[in-house]
Amino acid sequence: YGDTNVFNFEFKVESGRADAFKENHFGWEFKSKDSDLDEALKQLLNYQLYLKTPPLLIVSSFNTIRIQTNFPGMETVRHVIPVLELDQKEQLDKLRWAFHSPDEFRPDRTLEQATKETADVFHAIVRDMEQQNVNSEMLARYLNQIMFCLYAEDAELLPEDLFTRIIKQYNHDPATFDQAVRGLFREMARGGLFGADRISYFNGDLFNEVETVEFTGAALLRLYEAAEKDWRNIEPSIFGTLFERALDASKRSQLGAHYTGASDIELVVEPVVMDPLRREWDETQREVNGLISGGDNAAARDRLEAFQQRLASVTVLDPACGSGNFLYIALRSLLDLEKLVVDFNDAQGWDEMYPQVRPNQMLGLEINPYAAELARTALWIGYIQWHQANGIHYRQSPILTPMDTIRQTDAILADGDTDNPRETEWPAAEFIIGNPPFLGGKRLRSGLGDEYVDALFRPYRGRVPAEADIVCYWFEKARAQIADGKSLRAGLLGTQGIRGGANRRVLQRIKESGDIFLAWSELPWVQDATAVRISIVGFDNGAETSRALDGSPVQSINSNLTIGADLIAAQRLKPNLGIAFMGDTKGGPFDIPEYVANQMLAQPNPDGRSNRDVVRPRVNGNDITSRPSGTWIIDFGVDLSVEESALYEAPFEYVYSHVRPMRLQNKRRIYADNWWVHMEPRPGMRHALLGLNRYIATPTASKYRLFVWLSAEVLPDHQLIAIARDDDYTFGVLHSRFHEVWGLVMGTHLGVTPRYTPTTCFETFPVPEPDDAQRASIAQAAARRNGLREGWLNPVDADGNPALQPKDLARRTLTNLYNQRPAWLANAHADLDTAVAAAYGWPANLDDAAILQRLLALNLHRANPTPVP
Repeated sequence: YGDTNVFNFEFKVESGRADAFKENHFGWEFKSKDSDLDEALKQLLNYQLYLKTPPLLIVSSFNTIRIQTNFPGMETVRHVIPVLELDQKEQLDKLRWAFHSPDEFRPDRTLEQATKETADVFHAIVRDMEQQNVNSEMLARYLNQIMFCLYAEDAELLPEDLFTRIIKQYNHDPATFDQAVRGLFREMARGGLFGADRISYFNGDLFNEVETVEFTGAALLRLYEAAEKDWRNIEPSIFGTLFERALDASKRSQLGAHYTGASDIELVVEPVVMDPLRREWDETQREVNGLISGGDNAAARDRLEAFQQRLASVTVLDPACGSGNFLYIALRSLLDLEKLVVDFNDAQGWDEMYPQVRPNQMLGLEINPYAAELARTALWIGYIQWHQANGIHYRQSPILTPMDTIRQTDAILADGDTDNPRETEWPAAEFIIGNPPFLGGKRLRSGLGDEYVDALFRPYRGRVPAEADIVCYWFEKARAQIADGKSLRAGLLGTQGIRGGANRRVLQRIKESGDIFLAWSELPWVQDATAVRISIVGFDNGAETSRALDGSPVQSINSNLTIGADLIAAQRLKPNLGIAFMGDTKGGPFDIPEYVANQMLAQPNPDGRSNRDVVRPRVNGNDITSRPSGTWIIDFGVDLSVEESALYEAPFEYVYSHVRPMRLQNKRRIYADNWWVHMEPRPGMRHALLGLNRYIATPTASKYRLFVWLSAEVLPDHQLIAIARDDDYTFGVLHSRFHEVWGLVMGTHLGVTPRYTPTTCFETFPVPEPDDAQRASIAQAAARRNGLREGWLNPVDADGNPALQPKDLARRTLTNLYNQRPAWLANAHADLDTAVAAAYGWPANLDDAAILQRLLALNLHRANPTPVP
């Protein structure tokens, strides 16, 4: 009795005794009559947590043995073995497996796979109905009602197979099917009789409106296919996303993508919402046990009830709730914690407790009306599922109640009003969680429109930088809710870009009014079928005493989601200004292949000037990390008028034909009126590069932080940062480990690698102050390293001719070189790093944290030198 390593009878659990139990195999309840098997299963479901969630739940009577699979994350399969058939090998084998090989029962599909198959059927229905030009919102609401009915009949909330029977009976008669469904929905809204079947009172908002869409015959056949599937264990946290995408034509191709599952969402819900509540529960148990030990059971029960009411008062807001995935996981987690309270109560033999946590404790804001409604339905399905999965009789009447806590609204601009812009007022909620939309600051206007963006900037001026990503508005709103005492804790997702640039200022505001207690600095994620790297940030008013970064405890978390030296304090240094620039943004098809450039260069002009003035090589990031593409570009600079540009006859005619039609469509007048000039020609960069024969360039984003020399005639693309220096010393310092470590942390994070920017990475970097010998040593090491590198990229023989065929040269790229990092390259970098360390007066073997700490101290000293007394 109690040894979990062997088969047990009458195994004691907190809320009773399991008739039989074998750890990692089964829990078993026996009843004398077949009619009691469902009740026996509910009892087992109530015990399963204390039986360590066995993979098999077995109930039996004198006549029947019923084995139900219970593998986490897998669909549920039921096996029925009549006792009289135990003389058959197939049935006896199943019983043997239960005792010795439970994995033989493992289902073939996960819940996610089973759910996806079901959603794919609905996808086919949507495609069929779209051809009938059906209103998409009306169809969405109708399918939402149908989805709930299919779940309700399998969950025994509707009479057995009622909806399936309607489909089967009228699948060749769409008009009669439509009439029958309307009648069923009316009875579900109020309760009553539907033919000979008694319909429970469902209420809620779901069936108040009876507005069906007449299906085609093909759609009805698909619906019958969906009805044949098992809807009891449909996964709300996945189904909502799948179903939403099935109804959004713009997201059709994403149905095969990864879906945000419970384990991902729990990275937010557990530490932000559940950890403080679990601490409260631990303290409550200590107090209750103390009162019981002192003989005051009445006070103990009161204290337990008070904590249950505490859970029933918790509110969770997702201000970008979509189809409700985050809210569903939060609701389920709250219910799981409340069940521990109920089981504790039952173990004392006190009067029965019934779960009090309700779906309307979940608050949501969602701009899409269908997604908001789907969120309500997913929460109700998840809520009912939880009761049934835990053996708790769902006895609520009406079965559904209205959920006005999920609001259809713009979450950051009230009513989307661009004439009188003001921020949306969020409801007060103890916890804020969610996954706000990902849209980069540079794409706000193309994604949202100039009118909306201009209106959005006004109420958030001084709080959210205009260059910030859209997600920052949710972070700032959540911060303000906490600062105003309307919320206690928040946990939100953002791209890695939240750590740097203008976005980082929003996290700095969070630390000024509270603190960051949780962060995942870099996690892989799939958003709308696009793989991105995201950051998770948990923050509060500073009350939380523990901190965790990337799953490890830390003392504090900086606003760029690092530990140690807080580089947000780094300041731009005057000597570094006016040197590094983003490259040219062409804003049209100004680029041309090399053969066209050569033709233009050979053509004369009426005033005798050469086209070489305006036709030049162009280099982008890929030209540096891979092989040069040989692309050229027509570039009229920044000062030439349209009349002066026309004197360069062939280049001008090309731009007139290829660029002008597109640029005249640009909504910004300055770009349309100056169609022959590049959109952002970077006059500051051009001025800084004057007089140089070469300059340093680095890609804004690349796997490795690479610096190269470019000839002065080359125009750098906006994917490059151009640095107006032509000396080997500067080249060496920038390509040293010291600048690489600084740039990785100070860069803005938009993808797998940080983005190098002039302001955050270059202008803040404190270069060493070497003597002449140290300067020469760095320059020599840099020149040698670059010579070796160029010799590998473009090897020549003894006569100076190319040593490799073009097909072999294609594999010789800087990325491949640094992937391999041969000994000679590692040695050359080590020599350079040693020379730069000596110029700083630092040891060459400093670790990254020490380098950052020293560089920050040097930056602050240079920015604010201590005056000499």
